[in-house]
Amino acid sequence: MAQQHSAPRGVSSATVLPPLSLLRDTAVPLQRQLYDQIREVILAGRLAPGARLPSSRDLAVELSCSRNTVVSAFEQLFSEGYLEGQVGAGTYVSKVLPEDLLGPGGAAAQPSGPKSTEPPALRADARHLSARGRSLAALRQVPSVPLQPFQSGAPDIDSFPFDVWGRLLGRTWRSGTAAWARHGSAAGHPPLRAAIAGYLRAVRAVRCEAEQVILTSGGQQAIDLAARCLLDAGDRAWIEDPGYLGLRGPFLAAGVDLTAVPVDAEGLSLEAALEQEPNAKMAVITPSHQYPIGVTMSLARRLAFLGWARDSDAWILEDDYDSEFRYAGRPLASLQGMDDDDRVLYVGTFSKVMFPSLRLGYLVVPPGLVDPMTRARAALDDHPSMVAQPALAAFMEEGHFAAHIRRMRKIYAERRRALIAAADRHLAGLLEVTPDEGGLHMIARLTPELAARMDDREASRRAAAAGITVPPLSGYFLGPQRDQGLMLGFAAFDESTIEKAAERLAQALLCP
Repeated sequence: MAQQHSAPRGVSSATVLPPLSLLRDTAVPLQRQLYDQIREVILAGRLAPGARLPSSRDLAVELSCSRNTVVSAFEQLFSEGYLEGQVGAGTYVSKVLPEDLLGPGGAAAQPSGPKSTEPPALRADARHLSARGRSLAALRQVPSVPLQPFQSGAPDIDSFPFDVWGRLLGRTWRSGTAAWARHGSAAGHPPLRAAIAGYLRAVRAVRCEAEQVILTSGGQQAIDLAARCLLDAGDRAWIEDPGYLGLRGPFLAAGVDLTAVPVDAEGLSLEAALEQEPNAKMAVITPSHQYPIGVTMSLARRLAFLGWARDSDAWILEDDYDSEFRYAGRPLASLQGMDDDDRVLYVGTFSKVMFPSLRLGYLVVPPGLVDPMTRARAALDDHPSMVAQPALAAFMEEGHFAAHIRRMRKIYAERRRALIAAADRHLAGLLEVTPDEGGLHMIARLTPELAARMDDREASRRAAAAGITVPPLSGYFLGPQRDQGLMLGFAAFDESTIEKAAERLAQALLCP
């Protein structure tokens, strides 16, 4: 939410906007009109980079519209990179616009330093892109870097049983049928769908049959399929703020407007969501282990969301990110398993529990959506790759999958303890590590002493110069940044690496 606050000392008052007008006798929603007009004046240079906008409340009074209309327009401009802001400092035109990232004439802008090795033919002229294409290309992304200490979201690939996996790949294809080499089912290999359904029923309390499981090329494609099938262009969806950055691409491609809703100690705030956008058609939530801050949605909040979806004829997309890895008690039951009204779709992926390049995920849909969404999946992508599906089915049926998760849960618990101990030895007085009961990373918030010298982005830059990857928590907000910290991943690194990296990180943060 684009909340506004009085400017601190040294910050100029709000810039006077060029005249704006909202037409009531047109089919174009008011928030879309306002978004288009503000974006136009920014691109035309009539609002300079760094210019401070009026508060959403003041602008709503000036335009005689609801504050929600202004907030919705601001949020879309935030998510696409045209606006930036921070609590206590207002909302500003971004210093670097999405179009700036594409360079003069639309070519990709090159940073200072070594020249890009990308072939010129791949640096397409942005004038050839649609408006949606430009927005997708300009979305903020988490930089892809070689694996470095504390990188979050990276599983331990070295501990995966590739010897077992290799044997299963060979065995299943030697005994397979010629049909596997032709076109597969649009919903995926039936034995694998059955194995996934059995696993989800036993471990995640998901209520589903094999027919409800639609295989996708990873969790991202599952999200894309749900967005395209259930929402129309201009519909609104609630997403968590801070939250998973990869959500924005699929929803933007589907023409859906996103409302970034604050996350509190119980998960995404339903009260705040209804205040910001009462007419949302979908809520996208991670109730078991919120990404990135790690909170678990309370039972009361879960029941409230299910009631909202039922009464509003809306949908809930449950992303069960890294739910397998809890270090205290059994994994929590899914929200989908509590749904009596077929309003929840469940997203899962094998990227974190096995290895990312497997590129297999799944979407569990209510029974009434099985046929239409399978047909839609076929229209968009024909069928998922069959290369790994028979082997994965055998991997699950023969117990290797469950054994691997049990083994990795033990390894990750040991590394989690090692990070807590290393942070206590080396990072005390700099970072306050907040361990939670699950996941593959922890949040380390800056102490007041360190925060007086730098923000989390500067801390992240200093760590990167020392060969350590710790993304700033502030980078995961779509709206104003309400929290700061560093994300410390531990899953992919042994205890010795964690110890040395904590010491190097401390040295990087102590440097004047």
